Amino acid sequence: MTEPMRILLPELMTRDLSRRSFLGGLVGLGTAATLAACAAPGPSGSGGGGGGTGGLNIYTWGEYDDPEVLKAFASVDGGATITLDSYGSNQEMIAKLVAASGTSGYDIVVPTHQFIPQMVAAGLLEPLDHSQLPNMKNLDPTYMDQDFDPGNEYSVPKAWGSSGFVYDTTAITRELTSWADFWDAAQKEASGHLSLLEDPGELAWAYFLANGIDINTTDPAHLEAYRTFILEKIAPHIQAFESYPSGTIAQNGRVLAQAWNGDARQGILGNSDPERYRFVFPDEGCALFQDNWAIVKGSPNIEAAHTFIDYVLDPEESLAELAYNGYHTGLAGIAEAAMEAGVELPELIFFSEEQSAKLVFPALTDAEQTLVETYDELTAAAGQ
Repeated sequence: MTEPMRILLPELMTRDLSRRSFLGGLVGLGTAATLAACAAPGPSGSGGGGGGTGGLNIYTWGEYDDPEVLKAFASVDGGATITLDSYGSNQEMIAKLVAASGTSGYDIVVPTHQFIPQMVAAGLLEPLDHSQLPNMKNLDPTYMDQDFDPGNEYSVPKAWGSSGFVYDTTAITRELTSWADFWDAAQKEASGHLSLLEDPGELAWAYFLANGIDINTTDPAHLEAYRTFILEKIAPHIQAFESYPSGTIAQNGRVLAQAWNGDARQGILGNSDPERYRFVFPDEGCALFQDNWAIVKGSPNIEAAHTFIDYVLDPEESLAELAYNGYHTGLAGIAEAAMEAGVELPELIFFSEEQSAKLVFPALTDAEQTLVETYDELTAAAGQ
């Protein structure tokens, strides 16, 4: 195995985020507001000013935290019992917070890097009190003070990874190595047994990468070509849209699934035959993400929220999180600690130098609404 390495995220972030066009800072929030009417209510809570309710409500991605780490937080000084609610995309999460207007009852949310500026501009996040986060000192400076949140005023790194795909080697006997292979197999061996991520961007980026197009393109011709391809060529073959295919992979429920690396790892480890499925970092490259801890505006438990974020930045808890969800947590020395601890399938957590060179950091561009509209068309066409 190629020796893993920590890639230099700042260079990637600066290169791509500098091209972001917010058009007033709220690209995509119009779509979120439209969706808000359909958003389910959040957990019960007074919404308000941080006095505390005896519990901590976290709105996050599914299968993203070690249950034992969460359970143990109740016994930490200043800790609380945790209730989780999950979403499948940043758009879904933002829509729910917009609908609640500061009264969602959620305390902590986990947005992906490119969505933080628009959430700040819309008043959806509380500024962080760094004096309550002494364990920030454990973070590798590589993952701090980025263009999307200078000085980490509103967010702290939680995890980073990439998209890719996983396939059943008993059903697809040829070797798949690229996004071009993925889309080809989707129409052939995996027809009717294909799942795609519930993420408008990830679907488009997989198409753009397969065709040598910048994933941050706003070219109308590229966007229309993607729309035609995904609706005409791929929609008839889709079995499901799911952001967490780990469960179905563990149960041999998909022949081909687009997946983030950590979720694919969970599914492979959960399968009775871990050799059956193979995760692929496509030859053309992958979209890189960084998810971040943030406190929701109107959190009823602001102090406990700070205590929790500080708690998971402890090296021991961070390593437990990494071993569970399969994502790099951004702490200094975490890769070495994981190797020493014998964490399983480290090659699906830490990228090689060759893989790192092909990672691309997506920006939130003015193509966002078009991608969301195409995704909505796709789900309708696929009967989902």
